[in-house]
Amino acid sequence: MTAAYPLLGSPMKIGPKTARNRIWMTAHATLLVKDNLFTDAHVAYYEARARGGAAVITMEAMAAHPTTQPYKGKAFAFDPRMAPEYAKLAKAVHAHGTLLLSQPWHRGRQTNSVANGLPVWAPSAVPCGVYREMPHVMTGKDIAEIIEGYRLSARISREGGLDGVEVHGMSHGYLLNQFLSPATNHRTDAYGGSLEDRLRIVMEILDATRQETGPDMIVGMRLNSDDGHEGGLGPDEWADIAARFEATGLIDYISLSHGTYINRMLIYPTSPEEHGFQLDATARVKSALSLPVVGVGRIVDPDEAETYLAEGKCDFVGMARALISDAQWGEKAMAGEAKRIRPCVGANWCMSTIFAQAAIGCIHNPAAGRELEFDEDDLPPSEAPRRVAVVGGGPAGLRAAWTAARRGHSVTLFEARSELGGQVRWWAKVESRRELVTVVDWLIDRLSEEDVDIQVDTGFRKDDASDFDVVIVATGSSGQKHGWTMLRPEKWKGGPIPGAELPHVFSYTTLLESEPPIGKRAVLFDTMGGRQGAVTAEYLARRGAEVFFVTQLGQPSPDLASSRDWGKVHGMLRKAGVRFLVDRELTGITETSVTVRDLYTEDVEILSRIDTVVMVVGSDAQDALYHDLASEGGPECHLIGDAMSPRRVSDAIREGEMTARLI
Repeated sequence: MTAAYPLLGSPMKIGPKTARNRIWMTAHATLLVKDNLFTDAHVAYYEARARGGAAVITMEAMAAHPTTQPYKGKAFAFDPRMAPEYAKLAKAVHAHGTLLLSQPWHRGRQTNSVANGLPVWAPSAVPCGVYREMPHVMTGKDIAEIIEGYRLSARISREGGLDGVEVHGMSHGYLLNQFLSPATNHRTDAYGGSLEDRLRIVMEILDATRQETGPDMIVGMRLNSDDGHEGGLGPDEWADIAARFEATGLIDYISLSHGTYINRMLIYPTSPEEHGFQLDATARVKSALSLPVVGVGRIVDPDEAETYLAEGKCDFVGMARALISDAQWGEKAMAGEAKRIRPCVGANWCMSTIFAQAAIGCIHNPAAGRELEFDEDDLPPSEAPRRVAVVGGGPAGLRAAWTAARRGHSVTLFEARSELGGQVRWWAKVESRRELVTVVDWLIDRLSEEDVDIQVDTGFRKDDASDFDVVIVATGSSGQKHGWTMLRPEKWKGGPIPGAELPHVFSYTTLLESEPPIGKRAVLFDTMGGRQGAVTAEYLARRGAEVFFVTQLGQPSPDLASSRDWGKVHGMLRKAGVRFLVDRELTGITETSVTVRDLYTEDVEILSRIDTVVMVVGSDAQDALYHDLASEGGPECHLIGDAMSPRRVSDAIREGEMTARLI
């Protein structure tokens, strides 16, 4: 127990075992799996969170049967080869007093057959709205196989020395949820129809699981507290279901969540979703139970967590993304250093990395998923401290300056503008990205703890380099406004499209930084398909403009599919009055109009009474200083972040970290 957070820091029994505090790391994919097994990278990943203060870790969802394999990087809980991998994991986290649980599960209809070539299994022939593959209707033999898969998963968990098993599949619209919900269970046999019959498969899985674990291991369940869609199960129905499971005497706790793939933003919503948004429904289910309840829902701050515990909405605070962002979340909270916790900003970069089939990452924790490569709090000191100039106060420069200073270098940070933060601070001007500013604010706070000379409103000239041994150039990028698309690369060398030089035409970076008058009607032309277009459209709409979002792509900002929030963002923009014109290229601009052409029909449309035109057509790396310094044989020079190549915040921060480790 700690004075700062007495409830959060207090122990609590879970069946036959005791958690040392109320911090629970909930399951999430990592893509660190190899050959369907956990790896040494998993050991390092989970151990970092155990060392950082998590009392209980539920490992990522693992297939209970071969028919659930959405991608190759998925662990098989039913594979006997997993037992020694569990043993390595258990040894690592037990050293820090942390309990470790497996989570066998099956996706049911919410997958496809691409990765494994096996048909999708589901209780009824209802395809998933995301994967859109017609499932095989499970037979009695298939159901018996699934139950046996959960049984084997529990047996191997026991053989591997784990503390317990969290039976998954009742939440997020997965297989067991599909059996429980009348919206997706249309069966007429013993596993469909009445609630008792719809519960049958889960009851049989629980019985098989407890037979294998015995009384000395924890058995828990992951349920929804609200499916969040018409025809799905709501909080009152889930409270009844949870009470029935508790009455079996087979389980020791229940972990609650929200949503199905009909609305995945209820599962892992991006900013600016209200923190703790699921907990009212969680409290309703908890009121029907006496077992401990794990609550989730964008819990990112220890003060919030303590409040939810005090209000009795949950007994444990479950977190995934917050602990991806800062593995030491619990340790810092218990030490009364909550302000030093690296905040989860709800960017869902962790989801985007998984979407790209890469190992899990974080937008501003470069060590997440790379714990075997480096520990940011175990920095090798410099053997020969040097005078280091960091030019640019965006995320790349801030990270480089912080890490270099902690290694013992004498660091001076130069920022030509009056405020640190770079483009991140501009993006945070819109509601949907407001939390993003804490990425740079957190780094600025860390710099304030070090002996770094920060000089704002101060440009760096080539002659200044003679005062330093090393110069790190992090001067960022600036948006282009030529108007040509990558579909017509030959046009780039021929100058901008007609009218792009007019004074009411802006690059998106100039617009967000300088905030010029925009008038009543604006055209946004986006060729990049990323977050930039959505942010710019929101900014224009919030300032009162009627916005035409023109793109040569088939939909606006398609890259948001990776963070799973394209529907949320498109809906927000449409409600703000933004009109989407897809499959169009911009061909000309006048003082009052814009001409666009359909890519496939070549039909031309003129948008009239236009006051402002904004281009999201790429950015130019501001690398002139680097090339000037490198060509003259001066001090050691490094180029990082957008100044190297305009990309993402995560790239900038990673390069700042790795470069500062090299000098």
